[in-house]
Amino acid sequence: MVAAGERPLLIFPCNGNGVEALDCLGEAYRCVGFVDDMPEKQRTGAHGYQVFARSVLDERADAFVLAVPGSPTSYQSRRRIIDGLALGAERFARVIHPAARVSPLATVGRNVLIMSGVVVTSNAIIANHVLIMPNTVIHHDVVIRSWTLIGSNVTIAGGTSLGANCYIGSGASIMNGLSVGARALVGMGSNVVRNVPAGARVAGNPARPI
Repeated sequence: MVAAGERPLLIFPCNGNGVEALDCLGEAYRCVGFVDDMPEKQRTGAHGYQVFARSVLDERADAFVLAVPGSPTSYQSRRRIIDGLALGAERFARVIHPAARVSPLATVGRNVLIMSGVVVTSNAIIANHVLIMPNTVIHHDVVIRSWTLIGSNVTIAGGTSLGANCYIGSGASIMNGLSVGARALVGMGSNVVRNVPAGARVAGNPARPI
């Protein structure tokens, strides 16, 4: 059995999310490089780490993988991209910054990145392939389904349900007991006070369709 701190980790891709993940590893994992499809990144490396082609996923079968693609413009393709890595569930890492606070009563899935200052409280459920950026607060009994990206300084009040493959922009607040449908986007700084349908894009105070 490999001890914490000795577990090798590959980060895919070499993007902003991946670079920020470096600060979250603590003593849980040891980054051995990035994986990226862009030849120029493979030639130059990044932040002192080698950038490998996808073939390294087979060559380093001992390494865990943290896959963090996605942005406000590409978040809906996250599932396709991560599935394209063709990895077994056991290969995916769970990375929680040492300065994050996750309740022992919460459930956190695989290939989840939780950054510094995040608070996840009682009975919250974070499904697989979710990324939560710094200083976000996930209150009691919230459910966040797979493939979702949540920005920094977001507040999600108790009993709220987020569907799969959503994007919640930084600084947004979502009122308690609401539902945000799958593939929805909530703009930065928005205050969500009513349910958001699947596939909708909302922004503003209060949040309205855009």
